Amino acid sequence: MSDAILTLNAGSSSIKFALYAPQGEPSELARGQVESIGPAARLIFQTAGEGKTQRELGAADHALGLKAILAETQPALGGQTIIGVGHRIAHGGIDFVAPLKISGAVLDKLRMLEPLAPLHQPHNIRAIEAAIEVFPDAPQVAAFDTAFHRGHPWVNDTFALPSKYYDKGVRRYGFHGLSYDFITSALRNCAPAVADGRVVIAHLGNGASMCAVREGQSVASTMGFSALDGLPMGTRCGQIDPGVVLYLLDQEGMTPAQVTQLLYRESGLKGLSGWTNDMRALEASSNPDAQKALDYFVFRIRRELGAMCAVLGGIDALVFCGGIGENSATIRARVCSGMEWIGIEIDNAGNNENALQISSGPTQVLVIPTDEERVIARAVMGHMNPPLSP
Repeated sequence: MSDAILTLNAGSSSIKFALYAPQGEPSELARGQVESIGPAARLIFQTAGEGKTQRELGAADHALGLKAILAETQPALGGQTIIGVGHRIAHGGIDFVAPLKISGAVLDKLRMLEPLAPLHQPHNIRAIEAAIEVFPDAPQVAAFDTAFHRGHPWVNDTFALPSKYYDKGVRRYGFHGLSYDFITSALRNCAPAVADGRVVIAHLGNGASMCAVREGQSVASTMGFSALDGLPMGTRCGQIDPGVVLYLLDQEGMTPAQVTQLLYRESGLKGLSGWTNDMRALEASSNPDAQKALDYFVFRIRRELGAMCAVLGGIDALVFCGGIGENSATIRARVCSGMEWIGIEIDNAGNNENALQISSGPTQVLVIPTDEERVIARAVMGHMNPPLSP
């Protein structure tokens, strides 16, 4: 094998990456991430079939993290050539509804969308710029987190504002689309009986959202115009009365930059607990504020689950994914407790083992590890010249 595809998924506090052999369905060669970007970043790397290695990077921002990733991938390639680079892009706006090759004009449009996803879009763009510099001959392909939701009914996408704002792009976009894309495709293999049914997917991680899917298509999402809306997240507030923002500006005298810092970086689980957004630490803590943070997190998931069921007219399956959804048996059990009225009952043994199916009632409850990188690799293969069939 002489060719490989590199995927880059730059988030607010981490950069995930993977290498794939482009034969049929992309075959994973290696993957890893730079996590805890900030004063104590670390690089984790794993070659397929081998154990993980870890290297402390010390103080590192996204730029240094990308340099570490690109340096690490070179020896791992073993002489293979990067023939394409795929990028997760948080916000595609109105225009970008499917993966596409990145040109200078596309990059300019992506920069204009930075204010709509300030925690992610700037880092996505820096990853593109770095990859172009290192792999100038490889096509760069963008895969958009918002694209999966672009078929929503108008009533889900609009706000009750004068229509001119909708025409300008002030509308609900939804995010985590790459994750939802992977889960809907995975259902056809692991749970075909519900793949075309009414499915609610809960992507729970440092970023968290839920999506209502009917016949494999997104019909509603908890996230809206930005990645702030809906569920509380690691450091993001989730749903909030717009009047609170007006109060912060008018009565507290905060600047727009200060409000942005508060809502994106100082709220959510971190703000409620007063000290951390690490779910593992919160679950292990006896601190009352930590428990309050978890109570609110679970409450909002349950509330949105009911809303998603209303949109779908019922539910055939609930899927948990994302770092918390895949690994926290406690959160899953608390979300599902008392949900017999929609057919959800938990098998405790299966739940504690993170089994694929953790339900004992008529509504299937599944735990499916998501794989956004694989969706990005598929997008790259579809934009090679000629396209490489997955």
